[in-house]
Amino acid sequence: MSALSETSLDLPPGFRAVGLRELGDAFTKAVEIAAEQGAGTLVWTRRFDLVEIAVVLEPAEPLATARRAFFAGMNAAADALAAHCPPEKPIVFAWPDTILLDGGLIGGARLAWPENAAEDKPPEWLVFGLMLRLMTPTAPASRDRTSLEAEGFDMLEPRELIASFARHLMVHFETWRERGFQPVGADYLARLSPEKGARRGIDPNGDLLVHRTGKAGKAERQALIPDLLACGWLDPQTREPWI
Repeated sequence: MSALSETSLDLPPGFRAVGLRELGDAFTKAVEIAAEQGAGTLVWTRRFDLVEIAVVLEPAEPLATARRAFFAGMNAAADALAAHCPPEKPIVFAWPDTILLDGGLIGGARLAWPENAAEDKPPEWLVFGLMLRLMTPTAPASRDRTSLEAEGFDMLEPRELIASFARHLMVHFETWRERGFQPVGADYLARLSPEKGARRGIDPNGDLLVHRTGKAGKAERQALIPDLLACGWLDPQTREPWI
């Protein structure tokens, strides 16, 4: 796989871009080079129909809680989309990793960490990966799967969304640093697909906690790790969002 150093992305300070050719796999490449290249490395695939990026993070807290960086990444992806979308096109998350635009699947996110990392120690790295569908060149969008093109938006230059994502990611990490994780988690939960009669929170280990109205006892728990590993938004054959 050929990688190209890329300087044309308008990224915030602290990021270093690595561009791949059209058939490259940004997530796999970022995992491969994470230990060597370090925090702020942003790998992207040079495509016109899909935003495909992966960014290397180096959290300072134990892996068990550091995985919550995933929610900051999801927030940044939604904020980048919202900057280019009219307000009547709602952006909603389906737990934990699927991104919906006006009810249709437009993409999703992934998270990787070192295979042998200890839960009670900071991991050497995390990799947050993101795909967002800009257009559907091979098949029409369905009611539950969509793209920016199908929603009637003018085609965006992928570099614009990538740069916007990076800026918003920095904002959410700065918020976390200054005010703790709570506002980051609240932003994610505000976009999570509504569930009637439920009050939801995020556990320090990243699990979703669901408190049912009128139901006593402990909150219901949806574990983050197995749901992330399932990666339900990603077609295992095409390695792209389902269409």
